[in-house]
This record gives sequence, structure tokens and C-alpha cells, in this order.
Amino acid sequence: MNNKPSTSDVILIGTGIMSATLGVLLKELAPEWKITVFEQLDEAGKESSNERNNSGTGHAALCEMNYTIEQPDGTIDMEAAIRINERFQLSRQFWAHLVDQKLIGEPRNFITGLPHISFVKGKKNVAFLKKRFETMSKHPLFNGMEYSDDPSMLKEWFPLMMKDRSTNEAVAGAKIDDGTDVNYGALTRAMCDYLEKENVNINYNHNVKDIKRRKDGLWEVTVQKGEEVIETHTAKFVFIGAGGKSLPLLQKTQIPESKHIGGFPISGQYLECNNPEVIKQHHAKVYGKNPDGAPLLVVPHLDSRTINGKQTLIFGPFAGFSPKFLKTGSNMDLFGSVKSHNLITMMAAGAKNLSLLQYLIQQLRLTKKERMKELREFFPDAKDEDWELKVGGQRVQVIKDTDKGKGTIQFSDTEVVRCKDGSLAALLGGSPGASTSVSDMIRLIENCFPEQLDVWKPKLKEMIPSYGEKLTDKPELVDKIQSWTMESLDLK
Repeated sequence: MNNKPSTSDVILIGTGIMSATLGVLLKELAPEWKITVFEQLDEAGKESSNERNNSGTGHAALCEMNYTIEQPDGTIDMEAAIRINERFQLSRQFWAHLVDQKLIGEPRNFITGLPHISFVKGKKNVAFLKKRFETMSKHPLFNGMEYSDDPSMLKEWFPLMMKDRSTNEAVAGAKIDDGTDVNYGALTRAMCDYLEKENVNINYNHNVKDIKRRKDGLWEVTVQKGEEVIETHTAKFVFIGAGGKSLPLLQKTQIPESKHIGGFPISGQYLECNNPEVIKQHHAKVYGKNPDGAPLLVVPHLDSRTINGKQTLIFGPFAGFSPKFLKTGSNMDLFGSVKSHNLITMMAAGAKNLSLLQYLIQQLRLTKKERMKELREFFPDAKDEDWELKVGGQRVQVIKDTDKGKGTIQFSDTEVVRCKDGSLAALLGGSPGASTSVSDMIRLIENCFPEQLDVWKPKLKEMIPSYGEKLTDKPELVDKIQSWTMESLDLK
């Protein structure tokens, strides 16, 4: 065992999109700081950030109807959609800054411009989508949105989905061309490559075993390298950005803020097309409505993807279950996370979410025939032999005690937990996740480094021009930012 701990200003645990984003932000804001990173796998972005473990949607609430709620009086509440879009705009600006400064590679390696489309069937849903369009299209963030219930126009937007569709069926779509497909794995690896060039020590194949506070105020991180070598490292600030493993590591810190929090793992599955003739007929991300009884994060969508320069086509998600908190985790992860302080919280969540458990059981029992039936709601002419089931990433939904009661499952946002003095923070949860990683990490910086903010704000403003602004109030700034990021990220 190494009895002489190395000391850093910052230790980052995990090399997913969140740690990579925070690392680059801090390196830009405080280039003199020593940053050390630990990753238990052999490469960055291999878990939830990996391009095969998520749908790659740049979640900007352009097509995701679960962010727009119809009120009892018939009006559309788009507050969540505005909030998500503003947060995604921060990500686009930061990525554009990195490209402009040549800190990461060509944008085509990680982002592609792609229309985002909402799709509905049935008169009631068509009426909802039209009201949604009429409300959203007036807002500067959603300028350019189009609506149609004309089958001939919809055939131009998504020919694959309209082929052999019944002409007696009421259908409609709302399209906006300013959507994106993002390879978060490639983006994460590019940012980690930049960090290594800036002398950030990224230690792969290093498994963090313990985190504790020393009497001198520093955090001591115990790390296992290989089978036998145990090292200790200290830092003034620690960020736990280890995906599903963040919860058990947070619990090891024993900070009061780690109590009464649990996690429930949900795995994702999707159908992937293997027929090139089918793949080339669809060029959009098309989202439907959340099915009855499904959690808010389960929204069916037919997505064109660009991965390593190759186009593919996926449909999903289908929920699965594994007690693992990571794809590479242990079957004991869920059971090991249950402690005396969160037992009641976990039990309350189970009692209040029986419908979710029933939904998961139903999903686990789906046959290939039943999954194909769901796909044909989007693509009537889908052939069984053209599609195969793939397993996506693991996500751990945060369970906590809130004003709504004990054991509330947090479906709609990521959760940053930090200790009172801001010297340690952990990121939990998964949606909208990678799309709002820059917003999440800026909020973390504001909360954990308040004494540095006055010095850092000019640099933050340089990297992210809308930092500190509310785009809703400044339509001229929206146009300027969207034109810049579209040009820099080659999204035309």
C-alpha cells in the first residue's frame, strides 16, 4: 500500500460526459490546478455516455412531448420545455467554443444536424399536438417549428413511417430542423484526450474503494490498481461522476447529505435495424407520446443515428431490469445500496410505485413479436428479419424523501448532491443527462466554488455567451447563438 498520498486540487471519479465536462471547464477556468482522474475501465465514456448505451438525442425539448403538459383548462404548460432547451443551448455553446479553439477534433465526429419530429395518432392526440405547436412556435427558442396533419407532407418528413399506413387513421407531426444527433461517447473521449494533453493525470483501470474526510479537511480517496496495489490520494475537492456507481461511493463518504437517498436501476433495450435499404430511408429523430402506465422517461422513438461515420436506425426504448448499477457492475449493487438510513425510503418507493413494477415485469416478458408490434405503430412495414434486440446502458433513478413524501422517484432531472462546505459533490440520476451536462456542471461550479466566481465569470461568459442570461427574454441573442453554434458545429 502506498502510504504517501499524492495531493491534487481536484479528484474526478469516472470518465463519463459529466466528469469530462467538469474537468475541461475547470482546466479552462483554473489552468494551474492539479486535476487527477480515476476510471475503473480501460477507456473513457464506456458506460452510460457510450454511443451504444444511449439514443444520442440532443435533448432540447423540440420533439419530446413529455416536457409539455396539457392543463385542465386546455392550455399547454411549456415551462419544462423552455428550461430544458435553455440548458441544452449552454451545451451547444460550450461545444462550439471547444471546436473554435481547436481543443477537440472536428464536430462531425460527435454531432450531426438532424430534424426532430413529434408524431401522434388519433384525433385526441392530433388536437393536443396542434395546440402544442401553436404555443411553442411563438417562442423564440422554438422558432421554425412546423406542423402538419396532411399525409402527403408527412410522407416527405418521414417516408418510412408513412409507407403502407392506413389513410383512415388521423396522424400529425410537428417538425423542427434545428435538432441534433450526438455521439456522447466520442465527445467524452475527445474531451478526455484534451485533458491528458493539458497534463491531467487520467488513471484507467483504477477502482475507487473508499472516500473519507481527514481531520485536516482534505478528502482521502483509496484506489485499487490491478489485483493488489492499493493507493491513497488526497484532494481539496472531489467529484463523484461515476454513473450508477456514484450512489454507493457517495454513501461511503458518510456525509449527512448522503442519507435517505436510494437508487433503482433500470436497463434499456432497443431494436436496431440491420437492413441498409431501410436505414437510408429515415433521416430524423421521431418521438411519440409516453405510453399509458410507463414512467415519464420511457418515450418511444425511431431514431436515425450516426456512429463513427455510419448511419444506423434504432427504435425503443424497452425497459429491462438488472440489479447492477453499471453494465459492468455487480449483481449485488442494488442490495448493497440499501442501508439503515434509506431502508424506509426504499420501501416507501416500492409501495408507491407498484404500477412501475408491473410495467417493468410486462416489459421483461415481451417477445420479439410483441416488440415488433410496437415498432409497427411507427413503421407499419417493418420486417422481423431486419431488426435485432440490443441492450443499452444502465441508469439508476434517484429515490429520495421530498415534499411529495418519502420514497419519491426522480424521473425528470439529474441530481447533484454536495456536502455543506462544497468540497465534495456527486451526480446522480440520468435524464436529460448528457444533453444538459454543461448546465449541470456550471451549477456545480457555482455551488462548490462561490469564492472563485467573480474571477471566473468573464471566462465563463467568453466560453458560453448566454451564461447568466435568460434566453427567453432575449430573442436577438437566441438568433445570434444559434447561428454561431450551427456554423461552428457544422450543423447546416
